[in-house]
Order: sequence, then structure tokens, then C-alpha cells
Amino acid sequence: MKIVVQVKLMPEADQAAVLRSTLRTVNEAACWVSTVAFERGVPREYELRKHTYAELKARGLGAQAAQHVIKKTRDAYTTLKANIRAGNLGKPGSKRRTRAESKPVVFRPEAAQPYDDRCLSWQYDVRTVSIWTMAGRLKNVRFACSADALKMLREYRRGESDLIERDGVLYLIATCDIPEKPLNESPSGFVGVDLGIVNIATASTGYRAAGRGLSRHRERQLDLRKKLQAKGTKSAKRLLKKRSRKEARHTANVNHIVSKTIVAAAERTGSGIALEDLTGIRSRVRLRKTQRTSLHSWSFQQLGQYLAYKAKLAGVPLVYVDPAYTSQQCSECHHIERKNRVDQATFACRSCGTVMHADDNASRNIARKGEVVWTAGRESRVPAPA
Repeated sequence: MKIVVQVKLMPEADQAAVLRSTLRTVNEAACWVSTVAFERGVPREYELRKHTYAELKARGLGAQAAQHVIKKTRDAYTTLKANIRAGNLGKPGSKRRTRAESKPVVFRPEAAQPYDDRCLSWQYDVRTVSIWTMAGRLKNVRFACSADALKMLREYRRGESDLIERDGVLYLIATCDIPEKPLNESPSGFVGVDLGIVNIATASTGYRAAGRGLSRHRERQLDLRKKLQAKGTKSAKRLLKKRSRKEARHTANVNHIVSKTIVAAAERTGSGIALEDLTGIRSRVRLRKTQRTSLHSWSFQQLGQYLAYKAKLAGVPLVYVDPAYTSQQCSECHHIERKNRVDQATFACRSCGTVMHADDNASRNIARKGEVVWTAGRESRVPAPA
């Protein structure tokens, strides 16, 4: 499985200036290549190279850097085409789709630039890199990362790494190819995971990750943003820019902790994990205006992705189930009734009288559905008798 590891570069002042200048130059060149590609109907990479490679070399780019600029430009158009085909940019004729189709792809000055092993080498023992720039090879550029990340880089780094600037800080994002554990083909059961806003995740094992702390953090960040935006001073704008990714980092950290806990419990007990398929829930659900902020800041997709890749690494089977009636069905007698859900936190079955926390009930229903889906999948793989 491929996982990216992000390391923070800590260059000297003169090194930082050269790296930033290099990023701006290669992205300016990528914008020119994009214009050529757009005018020529986005040809294949080999044909695009014939029209642009000589000019890129004349601009001072090295051979490998020029190849990477052409490739990342062609990849950007491939991504755009895939998004259009998937309907992510709206229907044919919509303003957003028309705008995307009517002009060349533009690269930000600090956008990522790929580096392969010919342009970038790592010295793990002293935590430095040697990297190609427009001013020549920069050596002894220091980087910082955790001990676990360093071990992962040393043992599993493969392929290209991306140089990127974010909020004035330079990073290298390296790809690591980590071996997966063999999949547990005979799980002892399934851990149902109910994702929510009030409780981020509730597992059928009894584990519950409350969302109150995360909601308070988001509210504090929202209030602070409003105050700084109202001030409008230069220092307020600087602080806004500095804090722009704070909420996202905090949310990602919480989701990592929750997913790690759930996957570790499933691996320890030899169980699988069952999740609801919540695709398109934001467009399906209708809420009051006061509730929309909570819905659209709900990071269930990120948590689901973290659970999926951590489960894959651990060899834990993961299945997706239909979310229909998981909150209205009794996990004991399977009676379905809308009135069973008394309020957000309480489930009381009108048939058998079972009373429990609503999220616990939903997680048990998801676990049971997970077993059904897994069994059906196993049966479908059995060859038909001759």
C-alpha cells in the first residue's frame, strides 16, 4: 500500500530563497506548457513533449525537471477530464463546468513539483537532503520529522517525492510503499461503527468517541475568524493566514486517533469492521440553516478513509453496508419503527421494550449487516458446481 509521509524542510535563509525561486519558476513553466496543451487540444504526453521540451530546456530547467513539468501538466488535464466525467464540476452548460473547460489549467506559484531519485537524494542519518534547483544542486538541506516517519522513509520510500510550499513553509511529501498484512478471511465477527456529529464514532464494542470537544474547537475557531475578519487590519489578516489550517490539522489528528483505536480493537479480536455507505449524504439530508454548518464541517469521509487504509495495513476486513433504518431498527428484535428513536441519544423499542443509547443500537445493527454482506461476498466467490 502506498502512503505519503510529509517532512518539514528547515533550510538556511539562502537555501530557502533558492527553493522558493525554483518552485515559482517551474510552476510558471508548467502554466506555459498548459497553455500550449490547451491550444493544441491536450495532446498525449509524448507529443506535448515535442512541442515544449526544447523551450523548457532553454528556460534553464534540467532534463528531469522539464520531463516532470510536462508530465504533471498532462496529469492535471487527465484529472480535470475525470472530474468532468464524474460530474464533480456540474452538469454540461453549468457556469463552473464551462469555466473549467474554457481556459487552460493554471498552477499556483507554490504548487507541488515532483522529484525523482536523480533530482533528490536523502541522507537519513544526518536528516538532510540534496535537491536540484534552478541555481544548481543544493546539499545539506535539513529536514525534520518524527522517529516513526523517519523509519518509514528509510525502509519503504519508493518513487517520486513532491516539493511544496504551504503557508510559507517548505515540505517534501514522499511516497512509501508499505507491505500489507494478509487479509483475515475468517473474521470472528464484525465491529459496527456508527459515524455521527454528536459522537464522532460509536463502535459495537462499546467504544465511543465523543464529538463535543471537536465541536467546541470548531466553534472557537469560527468565532475567532469572525472577529479577525471584522477587524480587517494587516496583523489580523496575518493571523488569519497563520491559523487557516489549524482546524483541519486538529480534526485530522482526532480522526487518526479514533480510527487507530477502532482498527487496533478489531485486529486484537480477529474481527472485521463494518461502516455505513454515506455517499451523497450532504445532498440528501435537509436541515435547518443553524444545523448546516455542523453537517458540512462533519469529516466522516476523512475518518472513513483513515479506517479503510489502517484496516488494510492491519489485514482487517472492512465492508460497507446500506445505512437504511440502522437508527430505527431494534438490534434485539429487529422491529423497525420511526418512533423507536425517541431523541438524538435515546432508542426505545416499541415492540420489545429494549432501551439503550441510540448510537449503540445503530452500531449493533451495522455490525449485523456487516456479517451479512461479508457472508454474501464469500458465497459469491464460491465457484458453481460442475
